[in-house]
Amino acid sequence: MNLKDFTLKITYIRGGKPCIETVDGESIDGYQCEKFSLVGRISDDRVKILLISEQPVELKLAELIYDRYFENNDRFYANGFQSWTTSREYKRGDEQRGLHPLAKLPFAKPFAVASGDFDFAQFGKDLFHSVTYCYIRSGEKVELLGSLNERTGYTLFYADMKENVFAVVKELEGAQADGEYELFDLMRAQGTYDEVFDAYFEAYPRKHTGRVEHFAGYTSWYNYYQNINEAVILRDLRGLKRAGEAANIFQIDDGFETMVGDWDIDVNKFPNGLAPIVEKIHEQGLKAGLWLAPFAAQFKAKIVKEHPDWFIRGKNGKMLISGMAWGGFYAMDYLKTEVREYVKALFDRVFNEWGFDMVKLDFLYSTAILPRAGKSRGTLMCEAMDFLRECCGDKIILGCGVPLGPAFGVVDACRIGCDAENSFKDKYYVKITNQEVISTRNAMNNAVFRRHLNGRIFANDPDVFFLRNGGVKTAKYNDTQKSLLAKINHIFGSVLFVSDDIGEYDENQLAVLLESYKPFKGKVMKAEYISSDKIAISYAEDGKAHKLVFDTFTGEYNVK
Repeated sequence: MNLKDFTLKITYIRGGKPCIETVDGESIDGYQCEKFSLVGRISDDRVKILLISEQPVELKLAELIYDRYFENNDRFYANGFQSWTTSREYKRGDEQRGLHPLAKLPFAKPFAVASGDFDFAQFGKDLFHSVTYCYIRSGEKVELLGSLNERTGYTLFYADMKENVFAVVKELEGAQADGEYELFDLMRAQGTYDEVFDAYFEAYPRKHTGRVEHFAGYTSWYNYYQNINEAVILRDLRGLKRAGEAANIFQIDDGFETMVGDWDIDVNKFPNGLAPIVEKIHEQGLKAGLWLAPFAAQFKAKIVKEHPDWFIRGKNGKMLISGMAWGGFYAMDYLKTEVREYVKALFDRVFNEWGFDMVKLDFLYSTAILPRAGKSRGTLMCEAMDFLRECCGDKIILGCGVPLGPAFGVVDACRIGCDAENSFKDKYYVKITNQEVISTRNAMNNAVFRRHLNGRIFANDPDVFFLRNGGVKTAKYNDTQKSLLAKINHIFGSVLFVSDDIGEYDENQLAVLLESYKPFKGKVMKAEYISSDKIAISYAEDGKAHKLVFDTFTGEYNVK
């Protein structure tokens, strides 16, 4: 498929109504209509199209449409909308799930749609879409198509395997072009799996920051959730001593604050504040990390009552529900000067008063769920990420709940899957909500199928693995399932966390931890679904070839 063989459709608003201009690829450069003109640089492997207007133009959508015959053995890789979204290869006859009918009910939908692309992407059998980049694989041959600019809008790649159509769609709702506006900057690369991703990230304008190559350590969330306190944190910090030099980071997760959005330290839990704990973390030779959701505020937060004008509002004028966490939360509008000042002051406390080295920034998608101020969702997200990097300077950012394109070259490490569940078996609600919900099965899937990002653009965080017996929150895994999750994280991740009290480990558990904490020195050659439930991975380690086959539902696996 040559990139130059397309038909372009641009949907914009004229006289309050949608209007469509259609142009074939050969006529792009110099094309002119009443509202705008186009400038294009088009080749077999690169498409760059600028829209130029002398007066503001409200845009809706830009589409490049191609004829593309899909063979039965073709695999289309769909990169999910954000960190938690299902990302995998699909073949003809598969279905990329959208919202379950129950999640579309009026009381559920505002919560369910917020974290995904359900409001602007299309779903259906034999219709698959990918965000920012995609590839089509036939055996060992891979054809990658990727966007080099998400700053004007998210780029969605569609494969319609029923109609044999391939389309590249720029999501432009709310965008206003005034002067030059880049609709597309696309590239194509062909070769092996590693060759095409090497080429893509070589061409990508932003690069890996290089601040994080490998993290191994502890995060508090998956044993205690918000029920942490000074005694628990210090006890688990002492327990991490057993990992010795294999560990290099200790992260305090959600629960230190009085309310998400207010960010006051809960003095009942942490009477001495966080700074003395950070000192002890540093004394142990570890970096200190802290979880934050800088744009989120739960419904009952003081900031919601005191500054209701700081929050994003829907078309009905009400504050927009931005996710399910904490019983629901609203998102702050980073475009407002007062919000930026508030967030900057928060980071000043975290780094300069409390002394943290790293922040895990969560639920970031929320500040860009609604187009506004003449900006598309993609523009808002990219600008918000730039703002966060400005706030953090050269401190380490672990991104989470963030669309990946806007995070490229901004974050140092990034979650590439959803939260792992405290039980290996999916909870009942996984099938009836969205593609971002908590699931160990999905976390492992994403660790495998987003492996190409690791070390090329940031350090991949596949989320935690569990080795504990008991604990405050019992990890409902058998020994085989624990071993599998640890192995997947070791092979595919560069951020390796547990939430266990390592002081309680027996010698066997400690040995597994230390082995899992090591950087993976091997190479993955191939990974694919060989049935609806099973994934096969071919890799080399210590000079030997291995094949790992595991069942995503049962956790049973074998290595040959």
